[in-house]
Amino acid sequence: MRQFIEFIPIALFVAVYFTTRDIYLATAILMAGVCVQVGFEYYQDKTLSKRTMMVFCVVILAGAATLVFQDEVFIKWKPTIVNWVFSVALIGGHLLSRDNLLKKMLGDHLTLPDPVWRNLNYGWALGFFFAGALNLVVAYTYSTDIWVTYKLIGGFAITLSYMVITMVYLVKGGYISDADETPAESKD
Repeated sequence: MRQFIEFIPIALFVAVYFTTRDIYLATAILMAGVCVQVGFEYYQDKTLSKRTMMVFCVVILAGAATLVFQDEVFIKWKPTIVNWVFSVALIGGHLLSRDNLLKKMLGDHLTLPDPVWRNLNYGWALGFFFAGALNLVVAYTYSTDIWVTYKLIGGFAITLSYMVITMVYLVKGGYISDADETPAESKD
């Protein structure tokens, strides 16, 4: 449910942009949508995740700069900033404090050896860096129409691709198996 709620502001941004061709109105709608998303998360959990707060701050700052300066470049940088902050957080957390943020987030659901968590951490950090860089290539090489389409479809496709790569890595490494398998019952 939370992933759906997180997707709504982006979908609204895209819908408003393609309906009006007004990047500034779409940016204002994105900002309002993120505010509603934050309110919903706080209402549900009585707290906000660091991820939500970071995305909220970047959207509000980039959106405000876009509206105040009437320059779409600020909102076009938003996905890059978010992705690069995630990348730096994953690498910095591991290198500086030996915390593996992926293990902290998913360790209750997956039991993996530390080297596998390290590989996943670096792999996702690289993925976030790549996604941020690709956003800049699209933003500066193509029209705003193509960038907005990429924002909707490309960001989702990249995330889905990394999820598939992660699952293939874990299955091929023997770290997870088919959910239908059950351990052999012990015989007395």
